[in-house]
Amino acid sequence: MNVHLIAIGGSAMHNMAIAMHKKGFKVTGSDDEIFEPSKSRLAKLNLLPAKEGWDVNNIHTELDAVILGMHARADNPELLKAQELGLKIYSYPEYVYEQTKDKTRIVIGGSHGKTTITAMILHVLNFHKVDCDYLVGAQLHGFDTMVKLTKEAKIAVIEGDEYLSSPIDRRPKFHLYKPNIAIISGIAWDHINVFPTFDNYVEQFRIFTDLIEPAGSLVYCELDEEVKKVGDKARADIKKFPYGIPNYTIENGTTYLLVDSKKIPLQVFGEHNLMNLTAARLCCSQVGISDTQFYEAIQSFTGAAKRLELIKKNNVTAVYKDFAHSPSKLKATTQAVKKQFPDRKLIACMELHTFSSLNENFLKEYDGAMALADEAFVYFNPHTIEHKKLKPITEAQVKQAFGGNNIKVYTDSKELLNDLLKKDFTTKNLLMMSSGNFDGIDFKELGEKIVG
Repeated sequence: MNVHLIAIGGSAMHNMAIAMHKKGFKVTGSDDEIFEPSKSRLAKLNLLPAKEGWDVNNIHTELDAVILGMHARADNPELLKAQELGLKIYSYPEYVYEQTKDKTRIVIGGSHGKTTITAMILHVLNFHKVDCDYLVGAQLHGFDTMVKLTKEAKIAVIEGDEYLSSPIDRRPKFHLYKPNIAIISGIAWDHINVFPTFDNYVEQFRIFTDLIEPAGSLVYCELDEEVKKVGDKARADIKKFPYGIPNYTIENGTTYLLVDSKKIPLQVFGEHNLMNLTAARLCCSQVGISDTQFYEAIQSFTGAAKRLELIKKNNVTAVYKDFAHSPSKLKATTQAVKKQFPDRKLIACMELHTFSSLNENFLKEYDGAMALADEAFVYFNPHTIEHKKLKPITEAQVKQAFGGNNIKVYTDSKELLNDLLKKDFTTKNLLMMSSGNFDGIDFKELGEKIVG
């Protein structure tokens, strides 16, 4: 196979390039800018384009497929040339389906928890040496790439993002995978720039269940009202596995599952993680992993990158970072840390960074999202709003939107950092939440300075 990737530098795209290279395909690619770590990882396998930019000479009739990344535009010259030549053009989710259509496809959907559930399933399968292909939205410990595509594996584990597939394919990615086993972890309105109303957003999950293969199965969180509605109304031929929070206890900062009078220690915590774990268990049971095998493996799972990831701790303080940015994620993550450490105060910081979070019409959704924190700091960069061509918002608007007296708003990340470093963190935890990095804050260095 001779394959060319337009916008090869993207997170998923460069991992797909590596996966196809390892499968023995001839892989080329192009992009107008490639950053680390994509650049080094592509260069190591001689997949890095010789120069940045688009070149129509990359597109020729000997190509078996062209894969189009979201970063490219609909008027991309290489795309136009491929269309002119009548070449087969795929979005990357389309191509993942093409490469896994003869396998048992496990597709994890939901507004939150997707990456963690995917990571849990992969950890358990890997622990028990069950070979599988996969697509996951974060770099996982013990896995070289975020995408693996092989001829041999009989199972494919796919994180099903609801965002758009490509510039010329406006379907959500998870509509293209046609799962044999589907998971829906939660539904909380996101991507306001694509799904302008809550009902429109929920409809995408209804369509997702309609696309489950005949006699397939659906694992869904029945504690989420919207998910329960969608799951309960799924087709009659679909086997349904609703789930909630398993029995557990917390002792001396460690969470234990309570299973048949046994206590199973975990390295992750929080009720959302426990629900994620249950979804992963129900899924694994359908591909031959017994509950006993699952519990044996899950004890060594330390979490997905940036998902309640421990930066540094001592006996009286812990510093965590988390990918949380939507209202539901902020609530779940702050609740998890407070419940895990009831004797410590929580200082929680979040960055408004995504299109939705910086939209003045969406801001009201954050009401009470950080109410459980003892002190809550919210940061946004006005230049980011300008870059996204959104209407400016003010510090007063943000403070009012979040509500409560524990909120302080910053537009200068250096000022936020300085204020954090002035604090005494004895018997306090720090939680940093963002899909970005607070405009350059080094979390590891921050953890070192706070914990010592």
